[in-house]
Amino acid sequence: MKPRSKVLIIAGSDSSGGAGIQADIKTVTSLGSYAMTAITAVTAQNTSGVKSIFLVNTKEIEKQIIFTSTDIKPDAIKIGMLSSSKVINSIIRSLNKIKVKKIILDPVMVAKGGARLINHKAIQVLKKKLIKKVTLITPNIPEAEVLTKIKINNTKDMIYAANILINLGAKNVLLKGGHLNKKIVEDVYVNKNEIKIFKNKKITTKNTHGTGCTLSSAITTFYSCGKTLKKSCELGIKYVNNSIKSKINYGKGHGPINHLNSIVLNKKFR
Repeated sequence: MKPRSKVLIIAGSDSSGGAGIQADIKTVTSLGSYAMTAITAVTAQNTSGVKSIFLVNTKEIEKQIIFTSTDIKPDAIKIGMLSSSKVINSIIRSLNKIKVKKIILDPVMVAKGGARLINHKAIQVLKKKLIKKVTLITPNIPEAEVLTKIKINNTKDMIYAANILINLGAKNVLLKGGHLNKKIVEDVYVNKNEIKIFKNKKITTKNTHGTGCTLSSAITTFYSCGKTLKKSCELGIKYVNNSIKSKINYGKGHGPINHLNSIVLNKKFR
């Protein structure tokens, strides 16, 4: 098959392959599109935690974005790990030059093992500048609490927090509800015109490393292929849930999900 669209991923690397740019590439590829990358940081990590983080020079990040995009223009962009305000400002400059309209932002702040991946100043720049530049922001509950400075205890709070983000300049918000202690996971999609709640049965497992990265990349891929943003969110959530259900059970900590759940191998490659 030929790729259905072209997606540029701006994010950090995960040496264990479960999250970050590795999860993003797997997701985009598994869903039938072509993945390009601009790496913002290199991490040494596994399913138990993050050992170290090496930040890529901001000029090199800009070069990756611009040099890649001027040759192969992305249909959509997914943005993940942004560690500093300098990185965010360099990405904003790059986005102004390449002029891609479909941009999904996953505001990654803390790794599954607890390591902090963004500093306070960067969070302020993200709120004031970057949110306004993107089509959709996909925070989980802890990230939304940091961005909105409110405590989220239920679905009503999620909707309230999403509207705060809309007032900060976000065009669309998908606030993920997996951190609430409920049997049904409610993911809340909000913009100025509508509220949609996606409801799915919670899957009990410790293997959820990279779910946020995977979801935002899946949404970006579907959106890049011409699906509506709301439909892209619905399909992205389904893809992640099917990936979690596969239960590949790698590693001693928070294991990865199975990005290959959408692929059926051609007989000649079996």
